[in-house]
Amino acid sequence: MSTAEQLQKLQELRQTGALSDEEYAKAKADVLNAPPAAAGTTHDEVEKQTKLWAMLLHLSQLAHFAAGAGLIIPIVIWQIKKAELPGIDVHGKIVVNWLISAIIYLVVGVILTPVFVGFVIVFAVGIVAFVFPIIGGVKASSGEVWKYPLSIPFFK
Repeated sequence: MSTAEQLQKLQELRQTGALSDEEYAKAKADVLNAPPAAAGTTHDEVEKQTKLWAMLLHLSQLAHFAAGAGLIIPIVIWQIKKAELPGIDVHGKIVVNWLISAIIYLVVGVILTPVFVGFVIVFAVGIVAFVFPIIGGVKASSGEVWKYPLSIPFFK
C-alpha cells in the first residue's frame, strides 16, 4: 500500500469516527516518517527480507569457530541492515547483548578454573553459545523475537 493510500485510509477512519484526532495525527506521523521502501518493494517482501536477515544475524554467531568471526559478522549485519529493515534492530540488540554477556561469563569461568567451578561455567557457556543462536535463528525465521535467557540487557 502506497503512502497516499495509507493516508487516505487513515482519513476515512477518522471521518467515520474510528480514529480520534490525536490517533489520526499519530498514525499520520508514523506513515510519513516511515523509512522509504525500495522501489517495487511490498510490505510482504520487506517482512520476508527481515525474517531472512534476522535468522542470518542469529546464526552468524556460529562462525565464532573461525577466528572470532562470530563476534564481528553479527554486528556488521546488524549495522548494515538496521536502516534498510527496521525489524532487524531488535534482533541485533539481542545478539550483541548475548555476545557481551557470554564474554563476561567466559571471563568469570576462566578466573574460577582454579576452583574447578570455572570448568563447569566455561563448558555451560560453550553449549548455550551453540544452542541459543540456533533457537534464535529458527524463531526469527518465523517472525518471532526471542530474547536469550541469561543475557544481560546492555542495549534496550
